[in-house]
Amino acid sequence: MRSQKKPGVIINIGSVAGLYPMSYEPVYSGTKGGVVMFTRSLAPLKRHGIRVNVLCPEFVQTNMGEQVNRILVDALGGFLKVEDVVNGTFELIEDESKAGACLWISKRKGKVYWPTSEEEKNYLVYSSKSKRKLAKNRFRSIQTPEFFEKMVVHTLSHNFRNATRLERVRLRLPIEPHSSLVKIIYAGVNASDVNFSSGRYFSGNAKEAAAHLPFDVGFEAVGIVASVGDSVKHIQVGTPVALMTFGSYAEFMLVPAKRLLPVPRPDPEVVAMLTSGLTASIALEKAGQMTSGQVVLVTAAAGGTGQFAVQLAKLAGNKVVATCGGESKSALLASLGVDRVINYRNEKIIDVLKKEFPRGVDIIYESVGGKMFDLCLKALAVHGRLIVIGMISQYQGEDGWKPQNYTGLCEKILSKSQTVAGFFLIQYAHLWQAHLEKLFDLYASGKLKVSLDPKKFVGVASVADAVEYLHSGRSIGKVVVCIDPSYSQTLAKL
Repeated sequence: MRSQKKPGVIINIGSVAGLYPMSYEPVYSGTKGGVVMFTRSLAPLKRHGIRVNVLCPEFVQTNMGEQVNRILVDALGGFLKVEDVVNGTFELIEDESKAGACLWISKRKGKVYWPTSEEEKNYLVYSSKSKRKLAKNRFRSIQTPEFFEKMVVHTLSHNFRNATRLERVRLRLPIEPHSSLVKIIYAGVNASDVNFSSGRYFSGNAKEAAAHLPFDVGFEAVGIVASVGDSVKHIQVGTPVALMTFGSYAEFMLVPAKRLLPVPRPDPEVVAMLTSGLTASIALEKAGQMTSGQVVLVTAAAGGTGQFAVQLAKLAGNKVVATCGGESKSALLASLGVDRVINYRNEKIIDVLKKEFPRGVDIIYESVGGKMFDLCLKALAVHGRLIVIGMISQYQGEDGWKPQNYTGLCEKILSKSQTVAGFFLIQYAHLWQAHLEKLFDLYASGKLKVSLDPKKFVGVASVADAVEYLHSGRSIGKVVVCIDPSYSQTLAKL
């Protein structure tokens, strides 16, 4: 396949005997173990368009399986059906994030990717040397331009298109000693872009916010270091990096070098891990104090950050409930392992929660606001924690974002010892690098899926279209803008 440059998927058939030893069949067990390790070692072939995965089922109800001692089969929960194996095979084929993945299928636990997160945490050894090498992967040098394009807010408005305009500006050279110049490859789109363009993120009144005009816009991006100042020693030209500084809707950005977050590759999936992924990871840990064995509800779960929240909650060993609107979004959430998907177009959320979760929900990851916030508060269990990460339903009113009053809020949370916790990502900057590495490790090992909306937005000029598309309610997964398609095509071949 590689020599003929034909991409594809290879599924090796292993066995649970390749994961755990069988004392009565050591040769068989050792052989299957070799299949598992061989498959996992082929994960790097993904960069050539070849994905190799392995399926490890327990006893399957076939003529051969019927010859196994029934006592042993019953001890493991009984036979799997052939359909279980077929479904697992198609999951490994269709999920493009899976490469070098091992899917263990059992009657007791269903489908589990091996090693489990707990086993990996306790036993997997990472080579710090190889990890550093990966993080310092460098790309070819980049010619710095005389001019470049960027999106600029020229008037305060929650209507992003009216607030912004595309400008062609001269690159300021030479670069200051502690700065870096980054070529942007992909930029992420966020619901709060309209809050930023209306001046909501500046302190003071509207007049004081207007004093900052014009200003750059865009919260996050990935790219490649094009140049560095004379005093920058910790990062080199050609290094792939992530950025979480204002002004990422641009072809190039001048950024203090200390704010660069080294990443293995400047891929769109990494963009999704920034504002969206980091918000979910840090908010659930810090504001939600999430453990395991809890019921976790995620609203707007098929969006950029919701997709991370449901998976991280599931990986932590919780029962996950998710709300969304539409069949395609429901299908996405089901594929991410959500235990109960509530499509509000077909069911009333409050009715489902009352009937199926009468004790209430332990943690709620809430980003909708308005009536959804009220509903969530009613569904919160005793000692429950409601994490407010946004209120997208309130951002696009006729006059922009209007704060709401929640009468009796204190009395409600007092009576059940509940907590309503706000979360604003910028106040947790000291945790970004560690959590970003955690998310990328989960993604690289196949434990975390990253869903990107299939609609393509290319170039800085398409940013307003992308922001409006996100607020239309039609997006599924993370919305990204490909700032430089020529570089994105080059990266796809690596």
